Amino acid sequence: MSAATLREVLERAARTDKGIRFLDAREREERRGYDRILASAREIAGGLQTLGIRGGDRVGIVHPTGPAFFDAFFGAMLAGAVPVPLYPPVRLGRLDEYHQRTAAMLRASRARLVLTDARTRRVIGPTIEHAAPELGCRLTDSLPRCRPAPVRVGAEDVAFIQFSSGTTAAPKPVLLPHRSVCANADAILSRIHAAYPEDPERPHVCVSWLPLYHDMGLVGAVIAAMAHPGELVLIPPELFVARPGIWLRAISRHRGTISPAPNFAYALCADRVSDEEIAQLDLSSWCVAMNGAEPVMPSVLERFVARFARCGLRPETLTPVYGLAEATLAVTFSELPEHFRTTRFDRDALFHDGAARKSEQGQEFVSLGRPLPGFEVRIVSDAGDELAQERVGQVHVRGPSLMQGYDGLPRETDAVLRDGWLATGDLGFLHKDELYLCGRAKDVIVVRGRNHAPQDVEQVVSEVPGTRAGCAAAFGLVTEQGSGEELAIFVERAHGDATADLARRVERHVLHRTGLAPGLVRVLEPGTLPRTSSGKIRRAETRRLHLVDALEPPKRVSAVSLARAMARSALAFARMHLRA
Repeated sequence: MSAATLREVLERAARTDKGIRFLDAREREERRGYDRILASAREIAGGLQTLGIRGGDRVGIVHPTGPAFFDAFFGAMLAGAVPVPLYPPVRLGRLDEYHQRTAAMLRASRARLVLTDARTRRVIGPTIEHAAPELGCRLTDSLPRCRPAPVRVGAEDVAFIQFSSGTTAAPKPVLLPHRSVCANADAILSRIHAAYPEDPERPHVCVSWLPLYHDMGLVGAVIAAMAHPGELVLIPPELFVARPGIWLRAISRHRGTISPAPNFAYALCADRVSDEEIAQLDLSSWCVAMNGAEPVMPSVLERFVARFARCGLRPETLTPVYGLAEATLAVTFSELPEHFRTTRFDRDALFHDGAARKSEQGQEFVSLGRPLPGFEVRIVSDAGDELAQERVGQVHVRGPSLMQGYDGLPRETDAVLRDGWLATGDLGFLHKDELYLCGRAKDVIVVRGRNHAPQDVEQVVSEVPGTRAGCAAAFGLVTEQGSGEELAIFVERAHGDATADLARRVERHVLHRTGLAPGLVRVLEPGTLPRTSSGKIRRAETRRLHLVDALEPPKRVSAVSLARAMARSALAFARMHLRA
């Protein structure tokens, strides 16, 4: 029988000998059994109750990947509170932006308390000052540890708040009940175990570098591993970005069978993992490499398979998926264990006539598969009518793990939840009952009356030498004559590349590959483009910053600037103490 709450998931896992291995920068391991995680979380829960935390209170969790995150997250949950996992300040050159966005999320979730670690607390004073949580900010490891008072938690109670990605608007607080989270983990596991049954000689091991404040990392890796229950290996995301080979080495060393990641991670590995590193890898144990959270590019899948086939990687391991925070996580999976499917469709018919017609010379799209058990997907017109197969429209989903709604935002909730269906905001179509995506409805670029998907342009831009992979934003800008939109492309140059003619080469390549003549190409310093907490480029924010002439590169991080940030943080905490 499936667990009804995350507390039950953790308690069941604690009765096994399974646990989590945490890797550090030197790839050393610290292992915590689920039994120890539960015991520590209970003590933290008691400490939170002594501070005045009660059932339903929101507790912000600002922790890097490590044991303390689990103390705080499950401690808040066992105290009857609602944890709100938020990203720690990793981009130190963007601290001002971090303070504003994170404070806004703390206010939106009505957090009474923020839990963090000593290192993070040194720089987040302005965040806490702006958010002004009633009980302030505490170090998780300094909380009193004691036995908690019993708290009754039901399947319909909110398990945690997960913020939407915020690619087209401000992130929204998504209310996820225990029922939804458990149902999504069960659906993911049922699909995987049907294709790869548990083998006592070869147990499933999940390896993840994904952030714990993101649904793919928290639900797709952590909670699914606990619900199994099975071994889990966690890598801090900043280590993966700096040294992508660490992810593949962990899979090789621990005989990982399941490991999810967004599309850019596979591209990063294909580009930056050296031949010497590849020679030491054995990826033959890897069964399911979910690829989701952003557009899945056929060329990236093919490059990754070609690059790592020599390590025992099988093509059928690559598993394109579709999901979103408002559905807890996963909605569709491509078939297991089968080679991922791609199909070419006539681009003009697709984007201008709304018809998915196959064409050998057309644009290649990746199938995201069929709905998971209990889920449904339909395509709907702007008028609200359900469309037939091979017709492009808005993607709506229905299933057992939809959100309760956006916290404190009834109008926004009513706009996307209708008669049990969730309007995702994505554009797509069904072909042979499998889902294909075209992009986001709000991101469509209209040039001379014809629709274009920005991710297609961005993918072409990434082919130009000297550009940073995955660091481009394409959108429409109204022409000075007011005669319509023109294509604008903003792209970051690669580190160490100061090629003067990069903008001209991007313009020529885009024209050659898409037939579109960009009206503006702007080359930016690395790190300039605004991103969501999960690393996605924020196109609308890029456009807004450009229009107000505020698109600036991150500040240089030095010992002096870091000292100033720490002093500013200390002053913010001092002011809060005086006001209290």
